[in-house]
Amino acid sequence: MPIKVSVVIPVYNPGRYIEDCIASLLRQSLPDDEYEAIFVNDGSTDGTPERLDRLAAEYPHMHVIHQEPSGWSGKPRNAGIAAARGEFIQFVDNDDWLGDEALERMYNYGVENGADVIVGKMAGKGRPVPRELFRKNRPHANVENAPLIDSLTPHKMFRKAFLDKHNLRYMEGRRRLEDHVFVAEAYLRAENVAVLSDYLCYYHVKRDDASNAGFQRFDSVGYFKNLREALDVVEELTEPGPLRDRLFRRWLRNEMVERMRGQRLLKLPADYRQELFDEIHKVVVERFGPGVAAGLPPTHQIVAGLIAADRLADVEEFARWESGIKPSGVLEHLGWDNGGLTIGFTAEYKSGGEPVAFRADGEKDLLVPPLPQAGLDAIALLGADTSAPLGKSRVDLVVRERATAAEFFQPVEFTREKVAVAGREGYFRQVLHATSRVDPLSAANGAGLDAGIWDVLIRITSCGWTKETRLGSVRGEKAGGERAAAVVGSPAHLVLPYWTDPHGNLSLDVDQKTNRIAYEFAGLTAADVTVTTGPDRLTVALPFHVRGESEAALRLTNAATGRSVDLSGTLTARVTGEAELRAGLPLGELVGGQWRLELILPPAGAGKPVALPLALDVSASGGAVVKSLAAAAADLAAKDPGRRRPASRPAKPTFLRRVAGRLRRALKK
Repeated sequence: MPIKVSVVIPVYNPGRYIEDCIASLLRQSLPDDEYEAIFVNDGSTDGTPERLDRLAAEYPHMHVIHQEPSGWSGKPRNAGIAAARGEFIQFVDNDDWLGDEALERMYNYGVENGADVIVGKMAGKGRPVPRELFRKNRPHANVENAPLIDSLTPHKMFRKAFLDKHNLRYMEGRRRLEDHVFVAEAYLRAENVAVLSDYLCYYHVKRDDASNAGFQRFDSVGYFKNLREALDVVEELTEPGPLRDRLFRRWLRNEMVERMRGQRLLKLPADYRQELFDEIHKVVVERFGPGVAAGLPPTHQIVAGLIAADRLADVEEFARWESGIKPSGVLEHLGWDNGGLTIGFTAEYKSGGEPVAFRADGEKDLLVPPLPQAGLDAIALLGADTSAPLGKSRVDLVVRERATAAEFFQPVEFTREKVAVAGREGYFRQVLHATSRVDPLSAANGAGLDAGIWDVLIRITSCGWTKETRLGSVRGEKAGGERAAAVVGSPAHLVLPYWTDPHGNLSLDVDQKTNRIAYEFAGLTAADVTVTTGPDRLTVALPFHVRGESEAALRLTNAATGRSVDLSGTLTARVTGEAELRAGLPLGELVGGQWRLELILPPAGAGKPVALPLALDVSASGGAVVKSLAAAAADLAAKDPGRRRPASRPAKPTFLRRVAGRLRRALKK
């Protein structure tokens, strides 16, 4: 078979961090004879060369190239390109890893859409990754119709013939931003770029020891010299005008303004802060016309204006103010509706615990930064806009899987409200009122949520701030009244919204990744269970939501003998909004015993039995009565007092104690 994809991995002293990368390559769904991995060892001294040689000896599609240390990733990536036999080349760093189906999905998506470059959805494990780019699939993207310029890391798939046609190679030597130069040129020369957002393809990882090359303190003079090379590529391949300004804006925003904001700036040593500022000031003055900064949000424009005016002290003062601005949210409503979880909330920005205030000036809304008049005058002279575009404020709701950091935007409807600030005439705050619907069967960009713990966050975008916070710790009076588990889909999945401990934030447990479901049934009483005869049947009213009809089961365990009987049943929705489980009851097999009840919920075959605080007492004549566990235990002790164990033998925990223990452990998660 021809090789579809060559994966190129530059390697330098990764130690144990390379193991996740190797494991993900070996797990790929693409057949082994349709892809290859090329590890280019750039002079490692940590035992990795021997590890890679053993790997290549064991797996024919794993290859190793050893070379003298070059100092950075450009030369080993170029060596991998030269050796690659695949139709496409995927670049992976030795600290990172791929989703199990990444190569197959990206290859098929690229071929289907005739793409020269395929960008797969990324998750950041301690590292920032683009978000707006991955809101949806983009089969035909370019720098004009999609925010491609936000993603300039090399971790993408490129058609090899395209790279060869344009002689696209990485700059070599010890340098920064060689990936920016390479990827920017690829975007501008590509016939088509395809963005795959409905599958998590790439995990971008920050090492525990923070020794990734990109996390090291850099030489600011060399860094911005290399940045100018990326700007040169854009100048070569675009005409002066709005598109070039928009592309340049990415470097002004990410590599310059963001380094001069909030705690990111204030944490730097004073001497290095000045050095960095000086180099940024040079680039801003030399390379960027007025149209570049003009397209930034107002807070970014203020910082860019102060940089251009060479006013570091004012930049620092603005950073101190911005560092105190935090997003906040109040959960107002939570409940299930036809298989979807409706989440109502309000959101706004706060500073020092108080809402951020804006000032009305006629028809304009203004930011109120604590800058001296000289600084404000300098900004005005440069034409920076300090108005607050509150009509563009928005809020998003995001679900993020805790183990993988996979995240997905959910549909949100919201309104904006101006609320007067008491005692301050002309000042107001902005509150966003929002409702989102999370459908577990389509919440992952059209696919269902995988089993896991999904944290719920809100992200507020306003005036140049985009910040996120967990939702749920602050709740309105009605927010928790309809919180309940739900069984949705076919095959069925169990979804449990719950409050985290100790902060009380909202998370979703999909398919019992915690033991918290037991807590949902702690309040069941004998009145919630009905036993009928002719036909013999047991019906349990359960406090959760069901969409349609689903299978479930009950396990009955004899308290005296430990013998178990599993009963298949059907879950249906009740008019009251609860669920009802009905199961046939073989009373003939159960006579003369007390039977503890455990619920087995979807997914079928994988659900963990959940203890119910109830027992079924079946008399010798076949009569059946449901009792609480405490009452059942008392009856059992009264009938057989001889069952008490000798004092020399420690009594095993009662079933009731075990249930209580499970609940305590669940609450700690």
